[in-house]
Amino acid sequence: MVKLIAIDMDGTLLNEKKHIDKPQKEAIHDAIEAGIKIVLCTGRPLYGILPFYEELGLHELDLEGYVILNNGCSIHKTKDWELIDWAELTPDDIDYLYKFSQDYNINFTLVDDTHYFNIGRKPTDELIMDAKFVFSDITEISLEEAKSGKYKIIKVLFLGNPKEMENFQKKCENILKDSYSGVLSQPYVYEVLPKNNNKGTGLKKLAEKLGIKQEEVMAIGDGNNDIEMLKFAGVGVAMGNGTKMAKDAANYITDTNENNGVAKAIEKFLGE
Repeated sequence: MVKLIAIDMDGTLLNEKKHIDKPQKEAIHDAIEAGIKIVLCTGRPLYGILPFYEELGLHELDLEGYVILNNGCSIHKTKDWELIDWAELTPDDIDYLYKFSQDYNINFTLVDDTHYFNIGRKPTDELIMDAKFVFSDITEISLEEAKSGKYKIIKVLFLGNPKEMENFQKKCENILKDSYSGVLSQPYVYEVLPKNNNKGTGLKKLAEKLGIKQEEVMAIGDGNNDIEMLKFAGVGVAMGNGTKMAKDAANYITDTNENNGVAKAIEKFLGE
């Protein structure tokens, strides 16, 4: 029987206009009423999920809720948004990673719980768009201040147009993956996380904390950054609009995010 459902947001719970359709909300409410723990598991930072969490009404439905953010690098209790588990990048990591941005027309962006930092180069259209998606202003910061230790930097984003990012990934990914976890989470953004951190590891930690067995976990996602959680879950559900790699990692493929694929997956497995 499924006891926990981890749900990705962009391309999964959210439609292409970044809204949550009514059937998705109703299915989530039905699952909670059936005693199933619903956990948003997303690449977004804390400030990027708050309006959606409020829209779903999860505060009222689950007083002991959790969210997994930053592609598995941080877990928050939703009662007071306390950070209960996290991984972070060191000042040396930031210094090293910054150098990878210098040969490309891309932005070097750092994320903590309250800031969306940009270092050096003028914001690209992709950076401006991404900041808007996560409901954040762009905060300019120097490399020296970013390395000062004042901030808990959870992940780094390299952002640019898809062709530039394709070139960046081709030339840099193998080098970066020697010391970090990395994923092209969107065609315009390559994310770098502390080594051995991903949505699968975050989901595993939370399931263990809650005493929920792996086979009792269901995960729903669409992207390459969802692969590890789809593989970890006893029931891995890929969206109809998902990538080939996400679909290959899943046990079941549901409908698209434009056709209430999350709701259809929950309805199918509710009570099983």
